[in-house]
Amino acid sequence: MDVPLWLALIVVGWLGVKLIRPPWWLIAVFLLGGYLLADSVLAPAVDNALK
Repeated sequence: MDVPLWLALIVVGWLGVKLIRPPWWLIAVFLLGGYLLADSVLAPAVDNALK
């Protein structure tokens, strides 16, 4: 079964918010931080560290 990555991320994110109930500011910080990090000079270093 092939599930698109965007769908899997939405489902995991939704379950995480429903089960763990983190504050909304923390969710916003993670989303904004990930977006800014993906377009920064550190993106290749993070990519290498995750592989």
